[in-house]
Amino acid sequence: MHHSTASAPQAHPDSFVRVRGAREHNLRNVDVDTPRDALTVFTGVSGSGKSSLAFGTLYAEAQRRYFESVAPYARRLIHQIGAPKVDSVTGLPPAVSLEQRRSSPGSRSSVGTVTLLSNSLRMLYSRAGTYPPGAERLDSDAFSPNTAAGACPACHGLGSIHRTSEELLVPDPELSIRQGAIAAWPSAWQGKNLRDVLEVLGYDVDAPWRELAAKDREWILFTEEQPVVTVHPVRDADRIQRPYQGTYMSAHRYVMRTFSDSKSATLRARAERFLADSPCPVCAGRRLGPAALAVTFAGRTIAELAALPLTALDGVLASAAPDGEAARVLAEDLRSRIGPVVELGLGYLSLDRTAPTLSAGELQRLKLATQLRSGLFGVVYVLDEPSAGLHPADTEALLGVLDRLKAAGNTVFVVEHHLDVVRHADWLVDVGPLAGEHGGRVLYSGPPQELAGVAGSATASHLFAAREPEPGPGREVREASGAVRLTGVERHNLRGVDAEFPLGVFTAVTGVSGSGKSTLVGQVLAREVGERLADPGYPVRRLVEVDQKPIGRTPRSNLATYTGLFDVVRKLFTAAPQARARGWKAGRFSFNVPGGRCETCQGEGFVSVELLFLPSTYAPCPECAGARYNTETLEVRYEGLNIAEVLGLTVESAAAFFAQVPAAARSLRALEDIGLGYLRLGQPATELSGGEAQRIKLATELQRRRRDHTLYVLDEPTTGLHPADVRVLLRQLHGLVDAGHSVVVVEHDMEVVAGADWVIDLGPGGGADGGRIVAAGPPARVAREAASRTAPYLARALDPGSR
Repeated sequence: MHHSTASAPQAHPDSFVRVRGAREHNLRNVDVDTPRDALTVFTGVSGSGKSSLAFGTLYAEAQRRYFESVAPYARRLIHQIGAPKVDSVTGLPPAVSLEQRRSSPGSRSSVGTVTLLSNSLRMLYSRAGTYPPGAERLDSDAFSPNTAAGACPACHGLGSIHRTSEELLVPDPELSIRQGAIAAWPSAWQGKNLRDVLEVLGYDVDAPWRELAAKDREWILFTEEQPVVTVHPVRDADRIQRPYQGTYMSAHRYVMRTFSDSKSATLRARAERFLADSPCPVCAGRRLGPAALAVTFAGRTIAELAALPLTALDGVLASAAPDGEAARVLAEDLRSRIGPVVELGLGYLSLDRTAPTLSAGELQRLKLATQLRSGLFGVVYVLDEPSAGLHPADTEALLGVLDRLKAAGNTVFVVEHHLDVVRHADWLVDVGPLAGEHGGRVLYSGPPQELAGVAGSATASHLFAAREPEPGPGREVREASGAVRLTGVERHNLRGVDAEFPLGVFTAVTGVSGSGKSTLVGQVLAREVGERLADPGYPVRRLVEVDQKPIGRTPRSNLATYTGLFDVVRKLFTAAPQARARGWKAGRFSFNVPGGRCETCQGEGFVSVELLFLPSTYAPCPECAGARYNTETLEVRYEGLNIAEVLGLTVESAAAFFAQVPAAARSLRALEDIGLGYLRLGQPATELSGGEAQRIKLATELQRRRRDHTLYVLDEPTTGLHPADVRVLLRQLHGLVDAGHSVVVVEHDMEVVAGADWVIDLGPGGGADGGRIVAAGPPARVAREAASRTAPYLARALDPGSR
């Protein structure tokens, strides 16, 4: 590896990015210099502050400068968003950020829209498609389901329509209407009113629902009529109720109206529970109008090409006889854009695959492929764990891509835990030593090999030590107590797969990206077990799926609300003398309801700043400065702290503060045990990474330790974890197995796989080349399987001396 940049930083004062006095989040007045036009990797344990330095400081500052250069209206925004807390950053070119955890994409975005490949394909159909005789040429936007011109008129381009059904509206047909059989109806007065109206109309509201005549059930749930009747309420002795005119509205009508018109997100979400998606009968789920679907290229419609894996689409374009110059140029352009996506191991995806079904790693690599094609130079790329969700074989392709970005004259900053990526760096910035308030310092900045001499670096001990696989050498592989068998699985790229998951042991499922791991585990195994839990003889009594989806989509949800800890804290505050004297209830200390919260930001602590052409951003509330509560509420103290200060505590400080409160101490201990001691209780869900969200869910489960045999299913639990944190997590997971439960993880980290009892390796490739079980057995056996792409990497992890 060449380190020409490292040897003489003084020679070119402009060849370094220099940060002085960075104080974002937990950074302690950090000064650091990193070379330009090089690959710099930021390492450190989770929560050490490396993302605050890479994203919160370097990227935020580059973005701020870009805004300033754009337009006067943007300056107002910067004022609202706030500049990063740093004294100065010099030598910084404009930056492109590819972060994993930014807002989850909507259901209308897809592989095609993220990579901009859809634009090229639409252009191809518009200019070079074969039209029916006499049809006029369509603009390229007429081939997009997201425009009025292209969308199927029946489903507005969504491909599916929302429908209700009797099963959804009436989950328990044993109940009578008076007992609340119609679950979809509103609760409280409005629901009682609808029930009274039905009674006046002559329906039996006291018989179990299933005993009502089919035509009556149909009318009650689905009628579009809205009869008005006079209701004579039953007189309660204490209040006189006058007769009133009541209007009937069927459950279906109520749900559809609430879903489409309600301003309240809570009510809309409630209505959505009673809706199911079914393919649109007009376009059969293809989302486009009939005119667009009548145009073909190489004999296929645009919907058919968009449904092909990219490798197959490339094949169609390569073999299509070009009909004229336009077709040839457009087809070549499309192929040149598909190339980098395939190179990054994503050739198994199709253009119409929706963004929410992609993993964070897949989404980030799609954006990376798009950047490769855009040919920018002289910019900073800031990447957040690009190796997340990558099999070791795919990581090698990723390193090649990072090298190409660098060779094109760009500066590449990567926040990363994967040791192969760390070893590949030209320059390493190690942040630590620990997390939260025990981190935030730069321990080392320089060429990787010299990190070995840095005492106190958690990274150094893992980067250079030939370490024993967890949980230690010579551990006997556990014996299974039973098994869950899946036969003839058909889903996505799994074709007639038979799989056996042993119970009472630690099982790792491996394979390259797109080999079918998440499909087999998350969709098939979890669904099968979930459906069988009701059967009393079934060996698994509970199923716990721990995924990386956020614990909430807005700053309103946080660690304290999710774990139930906040309820305990509010009770303590309600019992405080100042609160009792004012007669306040627990609601006063909630930032989600009017009363105690700051009304300017409605208890969010942030106000959303909407920008033209740019994603909206959150800025601290000007009234409460992020405290979320109004001044009166903050006057109440418990043990000397007000409620906002308690939400500002880290898990670690809170554990000491609430040591005498058993209900709080238990959930705090579970979070500490899993390595989340550095998070603040009130840290908004929007600021947590996928790995953090997953560990919060796991900790919430761990504190509920059940006796019943539980199957824990985790999808890549080590994503976003420093090797030092992986050990902490594994101790917990192996502890669950030792307590008699079963754990199944989808995992790329070979150290974890080496410590498993059983490995199921899928593949051999991704997409159509995957979906088969290549090997299954104890790690040592799978490591010897010649056909497996995982085997050589697993063998290396089993024998640390072979590095």
